[in-house]
Amino acid sequence: MQYTTLKKTDIRVSKIGIGTNRVGGHNIFPNLDETEGKNYIIEALHHGVNFIDTADYYGWGRSEELIGEVIHAVNIKREDLVISTKAGIQRDPQGNRKMNSRPEYLRAALESSLKRLGTDYIDLYFLHFADNETPVAESTGELARLKEEGKIRAIAASNLSLNQLKEAVSVTDISAYQDLYNMLERDIEKTILPFCLDNQISFLPYYPLSSGLLGGNYKIDDPPPKRFTKEGFQQKVQIVDQLKIIADAKGISLPNLALSWILAQEGIDIVIPGGRHSGHAQSNVKAADIQLTPSDLEAIENVLKDVIQS
Repeated sequence: MQYTTLKKTDIRVSKIGIGTNRVGGHNIFPNLDETEGKNYIIEALHHGVNFIDTADYYGWGRSEELIGEVIHAVNIKREDLVISTKAGIQRDPQGNRKMNSRPEYLRAALESSLKRLGTDYIDLYFLHFADNETPVAESTGELARLKEEGKIRAIAASNLSLNQLKEAVSVTDISAYQDLYNMLERDIEKTILPFCLDNQISFLPYYPLSSGLLGGNYKIDDPPPKRFTKEGFQQKVQIVDQLKIIADAKGISLPNLALSWILAQEGIDIVIPGGRHSGHAQSNVKAADIQLTPSDLEAIENVLKDVIQS
């Protein structure tokens, strides 16, 4: 396993993380097996992954509970693990979600996360979403106070506009930022990613496999995932078919080509693929050791040129 250090911290993290929205995230995905989800985490830890990423929204806390069970069952010291979680999505009395980034809510959410995870500190705490009513400076200011109190080690954010991220940085050190980024969805290269590079913020992409498109299992006539139009989906499937040829020539899987490509991009420190079972962990960790050559990267960019131009 390859490791790096989160910007503005001394926190050493594996370059492959453990995404856990499919571990107890019953409000997001159907038919999840919690035992398999826990085994997925355990398998990744056995392969040297030390970074577990979750959110209180995943299963409305169930993901955190399952992670807490795992970290207390495995023979790994708490200080050797890096745990990140997020707050900013609240469940209303009807069971619906709403954004809430008020300082008092974030403080209460952190206390609940600590209890579910069974730990007395969070290594990396994210403002998951801004509610667009509370000034981001107030939200991140509260996270700075929580850091001063020793309850979190580093502050992070996700899903902000560029102006909101600038506001967050004006108040406190932001060590990491999460947003949508993969071979097929590259909008942040024009805005957020350059800002993160200039301000020493570790960028952690989510949806690194583009909702499964880069898993290579979709056909052009399949119904598209919810995030895509039919036309956009069909274009992406055609691109993926060309990427498969590159992966096959290199003797690696398409998902690992996609993950290793992300890690080869300037400013990307960590990638956090998800998984449902131990087999996913075994596959994901291989990406950290794949070195793409300049000719590999050139061939990939030639395939992706339509994505870059769109």
